[in-house]
Amino acid sequence: MQGRLRKQDLTVAVRTECAHSQRDINIDITSNLSWTVHEDECRPVIFVPLVDFAKLRAPNIIDAF
Repeated sequence: MQGRLRKQDLTVAVRTECAHSQRDINIDITSNLSWTVHEDECRPVIFVPLVDFAKLRAPNIIDAF
């Protein structure tokens, strides 16, 4: 995250919605990559795609999927 590069504590507020229920989801992610979900009953599934950047020919990882 930008905060680690600048050596500052930053928080990113992600506002989105559930693809299944269309309920709002509000997630805060800090510079140390800890996260908080504000909705009590929300259990989001979070993943990190494995991308071999040395072999990636697409202009970005979104186009690779």
